Amino acid sequence: MNGRRAMANELCTKIVEEIQNLENIDVALCPPFILLNEVQKMIADNNCMLGAQDLDMHDDGAYTGQVSAEMLKDAGCEWVIIGHSERRTLFGETNLIVSKKVKQALNHGLNPILCVGETEDERKAGQEKTVVQEQLQSVIDEIGIESCKNIAIAYEPVWAIGTGLTATSDEAQTIHSFIREQISSLDDEVANSCRILYGGSMKKNNASSLLVCPDIDGGLIGGASLSADEFLGICRSV
Repeated sequence: MNGRRAMANELCTKIVEEIQNLENIDVALCPPFILLNEVQKMIADNNCMLGAQDLDMHDDGAYTGQVSAEMLKDAGCEWVIIGHSERRTLFGETNLIVSKKVKQALNHGLNPILCVGETEDERKAGQEKTVVQEQLQSVIDEIGIESCKNIAIAYEPVWAIGTGLTATSDEAQTIHSFIREQISSLDDEVANSCRILYGGSMKKNNASSLLVCPDIDGGLIGGASLSADEFLGICRSV
């Protein structure tokens, strides 16, 4: 929940200009709902895709204040973030709700970025793999393993978001590898094609050390995306 039109214009102008010079990278920008049209105009015909930060699990109807998958498609979105840790912890989204949202996105031609990850207490209790497995399995049960080839999975160590902490490369790779193994146990082809992103305070000064890991395919960028210098530094690392 950041930004106004002027800020979005300034940020997008800098990002679009630089992205044109980079190869072998996919970039999606996910602004707040009210700025989707503004950002879409800025990135049209450039090497950036548009995404949203959430969607409702229902079709259009009497759900005041919510935004449907069809609305996002109509606004030009290709991607949508689902199950972000803040949606889970602040707004009580359960694994079931997240799973239904993923299915809704796929049904309407949107590519979900499914967020999974453990809290600090869960990690201290040694439950990080159990938590991630349950979050992932709930979605697989809802959409089927074959449909997972159309989603990206973002691992968010909740304890590393907004705290200044970052998982070490080894810690991040361990969970990314575990996620890929869980998918591979059901379908090797899907596991090899599925992108797994790191979403725990990636910045330009730690991006290279994380992205060099074999199972980290990119990043879901939070606070660093509010700075063109930080965001583009990550893009250059990719």
